[in-house]
Amino acid sequence: MKKRLTIALVAHDNRKADMVEWVKHNAELLSHHHLVCTGTTGHLVKEAFDELHIPADVTCMNSGPLGGDAEIAALVVRHQVDLAIFLIDDLNPQPHEADIQMLLRQCRVHNVPIACNRYSADLMITSTLWDDESYEPSEPKYIYFKR
Repeated sequence: MKKRLTIALVAHDNRKADMVEWVKHNAELLSHHHLVCTGTTGHLVKEAFDELHIPADVTCMNSGPLGGDAEIAALVVRHQVDLAIFLIDDLNPQPHEADIQMLLRQCRVHNVPIACNRYSADLMITSTLWDDESYEPSEPKYIYFKR
């Protein structure tokens, strides 16, 4: 991939091991992009790159419950995120559910691709559309559908 992306990485506690494994699997590719992470996830991502001796551009926000999800959502609103990977723990309640839903909503409203599992993350990160200059994503249409 030639284009340098800003990729948001967020993982709930019970999905952090999955995120670290995914980052290690894709470390070479991810090292060419700017990664923006919530707090603990970001520190784990940095450690994963250090373990592999691969330099990476990683920015850590606050942890999710302390506003990190909201900080990343603000970047989405300002069109400063190209792709988001959010590994959500769907099996346990989260105390900051409103922030989680807000981040997911902002990605949808602002047309930012968001992957919530490793399979979709792999498909999105390897898409050839990132470097296809003729491809222009269509904007969401919020209009009533008439026949």
